[in-house]
Amino acid sequence: MRKLAKATIFIVCFFMAATVAIWVNQSAKSFAVTKIDFIGRAIFPTGSPFQGTEIGGLSGITYDADKQVYYAISDDRSSKAPARFYTLKINLQSGKLEKEKITFTGVTTLLDEKGKSFSELSLDPEGIVFTGNSVFVSSEGDVDRNINPFIKEFSLDGKLMKTLAIPELFLPDDKGSKGIRNNLSFESLTLTPDRKYLFTATENALVQDGAVPSLETGSPCRILRYDAVSGNPEASFLYITEPLPAGANPVGKLTSNGLVDLVAIDDNRLLSLERAFSLETGVTVKLFEISLEKGDRIEALESLKSRLREVSPAQKRLLLDLETLKIPLDNIEGLTFGPALADASRGLILLSDNNFSPLQETQILGFQIKVQKTS
Repeated sequence: MRKLAKATIFIVCFFMAATVAIWVNQSAKSFAVTKIDFIGRAIFPTGSPFQGTEIGGLSGITYDADKQVYYAISDDRSSKAPARFYTLKINLQSGKLEKEKITFTGVTTLLDEKGKSFSELSLDPEGIVFTGNSVFVSSEGDVDRNINPFIKEFSLDGKLMKTLAIPELFLPDDKGSKGIRNNLSFESLTLTPDRKYLFTATENALVQDGAVPSLETGSPCRILRYDAVSGNPEASFLYITEPLPAGANPVGKLTSNGLVDLVAIDDNRLLSLERAFSLETGVTVKLFEISLEKGDRIEALESLKSRLREVSPAQKRLLLDLETLKIPLDNIEGLTFGPALADASRGLILLSDNNFSPLQETQILGFQIKVQKTS
């Protein structure tokens, strides 16, 4: 999502540590995360160049453990440069995230069905996930321009390999009575560790499912699960975002809160990232752990508006409100696990989309996270 403003700019990179202990009730077997440690923040100013492109719009990130590199998708709609993803290295072995240990090493242009770069404004790439030898990329599309969302698989050199089917109920109609809302579609993308399932989700509710968030209520999103082998959509689940931040004034102003990324822990447990904004409160970012075990499947329901009280949503618990870190936050949209680290923990990376705005910046946040086995 773009068009977010930021009041305070810090063009500096610093390290700051914080620890959040997550005490898990032993009977709460649905949840797996036990601890999160904040290990640092790095900043890349808007306008930073790399191999003939401007680094920016970084909306999703994924980790290639074999090569020990990350792939980050830019949501540039082929306007500043052809639609692309970046390859970068983030060395966390010291237990800290530091800018000096972050290196951009490559940029890959995405190619369409004709083997050419995507034409300007023909896509809005937001999510990316590594499969083992390729990447899936999600696009929000553009409702105002009658461009549908997509999920496509690309080789690591950018060649199109496969296009997944999008269920009809997600696709807008001419009357505006169904489907995704503009700029509130498939921000998220993740693959389970066993590579059995691919997940994405709408950032806010489909038109036929309910409203965008208010000060009192969240928005009923749909988590969409694919069979990653066949590429077929096979299940959906209800996810309810948090309301707008307290103090926001949505009357006639830009306000939002949405589900902007997911990371799968296993087939039923995921991390979810919500990012909110209002002129009054600025950027708010919260990290949750969710469980689908007790969530009802909703793929057969064409509309949720009159059924929300009957449907059990994904269970959800707050892991971290990033406001508690006491650092300036930008438009955080990307989330991925990283390498195994000391003390049986692993890296967790968060990434911001600077919207190519001189009033914003690209932020990379590092954490160590402990996840216990739940089976």
